[in-house]
Amino acid sequence: MRFAINHISAPKLSLAGFFAMCRRLGVSEVEIRNDIPDVPGTMTPAAVRAEAAAQGITILSINALYPFNLWAGDLPDRAQRMADYAAECGARALVMCPLNDGNKVPHSEVVRALDAMKSILHERKLTGLVEPLGFPVSSLRSKAEAVAAITEAGADGTYTLMHDTFHHHLAKETGLFPNRTGLVHISGVTDPGVQVDDMLDAHRVLVDGGDRLGNISQIRALLAGGYDGPFSFEPFAAEAHNAADPEAALRQSMDFILAALADEGAA
Repeated sequence: MRFAINHISAPKLSLAGFFAMCRRLGVSEVEIRNDIPDVPGTMTPAAVRAEAAAQGITILSINALYPFNLWAGDLPDRAQRMADYAAECGARALVMCPLNDGNKVPHSEVVRALDAMKSILHERKLTGLVEPLGFPVSSLRSKAEAVAAITEAGADGTYTLMHDTFHHHLAKETGLFPNRTGLVHISGVTDPGVQVDDMLDAHRVLVDGGDRLGNISQIRALLAGGYDGPFSFEPFAAEAHNAADPEAALRQSMDFILAALADEGAA
């Protein structure tokens, strides 16, 4: 397997510092964000492209267009601006997250949004990474629902799935779609006191031996099913963001995952 790193893993680092850390960890594929930290809001796309080129970094995605499945209001304009920025900075994809406030969104509206986004992505040679959110309040919880909408919109390669190990566990989804998956987000939950339906982004730490989400089993199943893309660290917990040495923490998690996979393979 190979690792990627989302900037949220070390949000206090500048983009240049983040890229340098990734290279020291042996990682050349990254994700940048428009929230924590807000790279598009603070740097020109040309500056991002130049820094990535200087450090030998591939930008997998910008995280994230929200809520992609409600094609109304300012979303079309935001989608175009975000796609322009992604193309200009050299990113390969946009992460697309659904409405997550307890309101339902009909399947037909999801398909309509995917149809509307298709030309925006095509014109800029970008992929849309559709990420179901497993929270009980999410309007698109399962990958099965996402695949159905992508298929109806035309499964021509414009869209692939974002498999997030946290959201997969929360959605209680058993099916995997390794051949429809373009990227995997990994994070763990170690708090023994929180129930699955009450898990939030704030509980998401790096993957270690206390993980309750079955990250190792999910990673192993995806690899066995034919997924050959990167696994990108995406912790949201304050303790991860405030780590005194995020590089050491990431290295420790990488070593744990590789050792756990090797142990399972030898069993």
